[in-house]
Amino acid sequence: MKKFFLTCLLILWTFPLSAEEEKNVYKYLNLFGEAFEKIKNNYVEEVSSKELIESAIEGMLSSLDPHSTFLNNQELNELKVQTKGEFGGLGIEVTLENGFVKVISPIDDTPASRAGIQAGDMITHLDDEPVLGMTLSEAVSLMRGKVGSKIKLTVSREENQTLQIEITRAVIQLKAVKARIENNIGYIRVSSFNQKVDTQIIKAIKDFKKSKESVIGYVLDLRNNPGGLLDQAVSVTDIFLNRGEIVSTRGRFEREGSRYNSVKKDLIDGLPMVVLINQGSASASEIVAGALQDHKRAIIMGTKSFGKGSVQTIIPSGEDVALKLTTAKYYTPLGRSIQKTGIDPDILVEQVELKKVEVQNKRKESDLRGAIENEQEKDKKNSDNKNKDKTSKKDTSEDYQLSRAFDLIMALNLIDNKVLQ
Repeated sequence: MKKFFLTCLLILWTFPLSAEEEKNVYKYLNLFGEAFEKIKNNYVEEVSSKELIESAIEGMLSSLDPHSTFLNNQELNELKVQTKGEFGGLGIEVTLENGFVKVISPIDDTPASRAGIQAGDMITHLDDEPVLGMTLSEAVSLMRGKVGSKIKLTVSREENQTLQIEITRAVIQLKAVKARIENNIGYIRVSSFNQKVDTQIIKAIKDFKKSKESVIGYVLDLRNNPGGLLDQAVSVTDIFLNRGEIVSTRGRFEREGSRYNSVKKDLIDGLPMVVLINQGSASASEIVAGALQDHKRAIIMGTKSFGKGSVQTIIPSGEDVALKLTTAKYYTPLGRSIQKTGIDPDILVEQVELKKVEVQNKRKESDLRGAIENEQEKDKKNSDNKNKDKTSKKDTSEDYQLSRAFDLIMALNLIDNKVLQ
């Protein structure tokens, strides 16, 4: 306890205060000391000094914003593992909102996404235990557990819908980047911005260029991407720009601001590009979408993003613990802060489920007896049959937003071809 107060005194010496401010600080430090001693001596059960002080620090941080928190040794190690791309749990990115655990987004190909967890879901109970009153760290700890064990989530969804969802815990191995060529369009899906995402995207684009299929444009899918490392967001954006600012951060003091600029060449050579976002696109995803939108390098399609425009810094403190503290806000190249507002898409496209409508067969010219033959039709059929097996063209109709993105790329390509003719 003496060490704690010596640290507080050192802080007072490091940051000079006015006489009135210094008086108030000493007053509240004395209040803290009194509360600490009374709890230690009078609480119904014995409690460790370490637990009390860590809880006090957690209380200070959680009162600031939903993203600032205290990381004990276990939580700090788990965070390090997450950024490397493998950890145990359910596979969801969460935050605290109004005392409940809010899902920022489920992670692709994880137990949570397969169980039907959606961005925006509010988790109210974990194994019938209310989360109201828990810290975010406590809730996350309950969701993690032995691989193969089960947990029941009570989820509140829009329109007063309450769901009971049972999920089996698993080791979450993040494959952050998936890529393929579909309908001559380079499709790149990024599920999170962990380490080496930029190199994976660069490799995918280079592989596309070596392919026999001619790529006419790109779709960068950032839906349900909760974010990750700032440097990866900058590097990924730089892949698609020739010049200009990517993002700036501004802290409490002017000296804490930083600017990040493009230093590479547009690797896709100016081809048309669509970026898909939704409510689950947060933080680093919004940096990428905001920069490409401001530079008019890509068309942003989908729905409004999450709106997390703050930067957290991991500050080591003591032995094997750290503070995760919000130290800055980030701004797009045009100076927009998206904190609590998000990125508005250029083209609003809600995700909907389409069903094929059966239409009664109507007669065509070719159905009429004695219709004149079209000599070009035979050649066209032969040509179609030859080209049918050349490429693998997947059906994107089940994903309405992706289908619209593909349609837009193909339309832009048609316009470009007509202009060149």
